[in-house]
Amino acid sequence: MAISGIGLKFYQNNVETKRNTKNVNGTEKFALEKTGSTQELSEAEEMELFKKEFYEDLSKVTNHRTVSNAAVNISEAAFKAMKEDPQYREKVLSLIQRDWGDSYAPRNCSVLITVGATLNEYRADSWPVGYDSEFDVRSQNSFYKRASEKKDRQKELLEEYLEKRAQAKRQQQELLDEKIAKAEQERSRLAKAWAGERQMVQRDT
Repeated sequence: MAISGIGLKFYQNNVETKRNTKNVNGTEKFALEKTGSTQELSEAEEMELFKKEFYEDLSKVTNHRTVSNAAVNISEAAFKAMKEDPQYREKVLSLIQRDWGDSYAPRNCSVLITVGATLNEYRADSWPVGYDSEFDVRSQNSFYKRASEKKDRQKELLEEYLEKRAQAKRQQQELLDEKIAKAEQERSRLAKAWAGERQMVQRDT
């Protein structure tokens, strides 16, 4: 006996009937289990597609020129809530556009957005570039992240400059220490010579 029509729909909508194999032969049981796994895979694929579309939407959001680095952390509960409620999805995108579009002058900043299942769980944190180690840690596994290559290069150049300046300062200090040591040796030599001359003068008198 093959499962079709209303019977197949009944089995698909009632997973518990898998446990009742009393009136179901081997062929029907195999068809039912295959249908159930396909349905679960379909839901997973739908969520994956939703995430890809949301990622594309995030990539279209523009940063204010003072936002050097940006990232978004999104929980699985948040994805589920946005998928089930398109209005919530649009509200989250609107908030992200607002926070990435804001000016953070006078300093360039890194902005991290955290999205939860409700608007009460939404938050935006920012750190000045150069002092944003917290951003680096909390954005390591972000769903979405973008960094300003120009800012990164400027940061590298600044670090190189500071290292060269520190190295030059160390060399100057070493030369100064060497000069002081030589001066101290010369002073000690002159003091001994002067003491020797005084002793000779005292003997002569």
